[in-house]
Amino acid sequence: MQLTVGRIVRPHGVRGEVLVDVRTDDPEIRFATGAVLSTAPVGVGRLTVEYARGRTVAAGRVRLIVAFAEIADRNQAEDMRGTELSVDAAELVDPEDPDEFHDQQLVGLTAVDADGATLGEVVRVDHLPASDLLAVRRPDGHEALVPFVTALVPEVRLAAGQVVLTPPDGLLDL
Repeated sequence: MQLTVGRIVRPHGVRGEVLVDVRTDDPEIRFATGAVLSTAPVGVGRLTVEYARGRTVAAGRVRLIVAFAEIADRNQAEDMRGTELSVDAAELVDPEDPDEFHDQQLVGLTAVDADGATLGEVVRVDHLPASDLLAVRRPDGHEALVPFVTALVPEVRLAAGQVVLTPPDGLLDL
């Protein structure tokens, strides 16, 4: 399973550097010089045959402007626009903070209410600027988005395969 750690937003300069939208709590590890990231185009990315080819981080800066060893100029960087960057989930260490989770730990959990009634299944985690959202597939097939905040998700029970939701009336019906 691949875990997305960033997305190439656009080229930066003329030497092949790219601006990356970071989706990891450990950018200093994930984007360290020598790290190899798998690539998969999304949206406007124009890669075809090489889409799953890894890219080796050559350098990175605080704003997370990244240079890849395989990208030499702005034209090649432009071709990477929209490309998802990921690492193998098997390489990850479980978070030390009990309130922190990797996406793959949450996907597949059964969403239940405080009384234990099934509300659906977590099918993905969306990372937005304001907060992360749990995408919950409801029993009727529609998908509800629940902000991943303590007020609405007071408990994650990994061992039981459950996430407890306390949504306000109507949230799951949107």
